[in-house]
Amino acid sequence: MLAISLGVAWLLLAPLSLWLLFRGTAAERVGAVVTLALLEAGTIALQQLAPEPAAPAAAVMSHEVRPACDARTPALRSAKVGRSLVLSWAAAGHECETAEVTVRTKGKRLLVRLRTGAGPVPVRVEGDTAAVTVPLPERSGHVPIDAGSGRRIPAALRR
Repeated sequence: MLAISLGVAWLLLAPLSLWLLFRGTAAERVGAVVTLALLEAGTIALQQLAPEPAAPAAAVMSHEVRPACDARTPALRSAKVGRSLVLSWAAAGHECETAEVTVRTKGKRLLVRLRTGAGPVPVRVEGDTAAVTVPLPERSGHVPIDAGSGRRIPAALRR
């Protein structure tokens, strides 16, 4: 409470004292200097009386430590083409949560390149199979081709 009172005194008296110091009579100037000296002395005294701040406690943080994902270019197991393209591959031990998928058409071929790791497409993992779904502009009869190997990606088996 004492610190708040001293702060309010500084806010109110300091500007008035400075104004009187430059515009006041001789007696007002002496009063302004005495007021500023008392405010400064009060600030120093308050600082001496204040207890030393305690050392900050060690921060305790709790978060789940996840192992780094295996960023890679997986060998695609299957592809299902429709309104969207569903690609699947064998999941790694620490499969990444996202993937980057590049799809390009060349004639009747749909060239597909997939890289897990940083990317906008979410990866779904079920058991030992990982999959992504990429929307296509229109339904087409394109044949999915792995752009890295140049081989056709087999059609997805129906369950």
